[in-house]
Amino acid sequence: MEKRKVVVTGLSAITSLGLDLDTTWKNLLAGKSGVSEIDSFDTTEFPCRIASQVRGFEAENFIDKKEIKKMDRFIQFALAATDELFKHAKIDLDSLELEKFGVMIGSGIGGLPAIERYHSVLLEKGPKKITPFFIPMLIANLASGQVSIRYGLKGPNSCVVTACATGTHSIGDAYKIIERGDADLMVAGGTESVISPLAVGGFGAAKALSTRNDEPEKASRPFDKDRDGFIMGEGAGLLLLESEEHAKARNATIYAQVAGYGLSGDAYHITSPDMEGTGAKRCMEMCLNDQGIKPEEIGYVNAHGTSTPGGDVVETTAIKKVFKEHCKNLAISSTKSMIGHLLGAAGGVEAVFSIKAMTEGVLPPTINLDNPDPECDLDYIPHTARKKDVDVVLSNSFGFGGTNASVAFRK
Repeated sequence: MEKRKVVVTGLSAITSLGLDLDTTWKNLLAGKSGVSEIDSFDTTEFPCRIASQVRGFEAENFIDKKEIKKMDRFIQFALAATDELFKHAKIDLDSLELEKFGVMIGSGIGGLPAIERYHSVLLEKGPKKITPFFIPMLIANLASGQVSIRYGLKGPNSCVVTACATGTHSIGDAYKIIERGDADLMVAGGTESVISPLAVGGFGAAKALSTRNDEPEKASRPFDKDRDGFIMGEGAGLLLLESEEHAKARNATIYAQVAGYGLSGDAYHITSPDMEGTGAKRCMEMCLNDQGIKPEEIGYVNAHGTSTPGGDVVETTAIKKVFKEHCKNLAISSTKSMIGHLLGAAGGVEAVFSIKAMTEGVLPPTINLDNPDPECDLDYIPHTARKKDVDVVLSNSFGFGGTNASVAFRK
């Protein structure tokens, strides 16, 4: 069976820079930071007291009040982002074959805040006070499940959980489902909301987070020699993927073609990347080879760029190995400098940003790149957005456990 072309017909995002894609994108291009002091719990004894929080989100605007109590915040984000996605894609459910419409929304951690909350209930009030909705509130696949149930989407329904590579794997896996003919449309991406004591404490104990608490907006500084760890973020980023034939038949606006997907394992360490960058290199090469992209065709890379001392150097090394001489012409940026690291949702929002950069001819910057690390010596679009026409873009995500994912899009 001939492989089908897969296109992107809808985009949505919820981040610390905005509750919708347009607001987020405008603030991203302006170089604004969404990082601030954590105010949802007492952080006095925590080494990291800052995060990139979504403020002003009202679940009631998207979900019936009686349903909200059945969902932790990451599921609420998924439903709100799907609402925007379907409006953006002009989806008319009555005209579609819903058995061929699937959902692949991943989450790296799922409902950790619900676990924290109901563990306290258990200890203080006993097991009879645990809500019957506790399990559906927290398990990661309920983001996909609730979206499927709300809209009657009866196609492939699944959930990727691959730490910080989750969103990109979700998009790549959904693309392959459509490519082989098992669905016509897929909602794909990631959602996450774990700015909670256990998560912030846990990542802090692993020495993964920045402790630049006195300058929140300057704390996320990918590729800068003064970087000291990542900043946790929250939110959601989704794409509507569709077979090209199906998109044209319903006269949909096509924003991009999915041009490749790669995935690999470092087989090296539970939290550190392979310092030679070989896993990331193989992942990017697999993505380019998927549909025969030449390295020199890539004009922009949305880097994983977390602002960790080791990770940024490894990604730079891997990019040099893949693109060789062309890496001097590559424009690269880390949007995590502004929205922090959305963990399982990172790849979702960064795929959205990559497509927006390509369709609008404006590449988002890497802010806070004041003193470039000598080992990170590529063009990371420092400080301000750049007007540049690019025809093919690449988005990278690398996660704990040595899991790697890359996805490419073409105009």
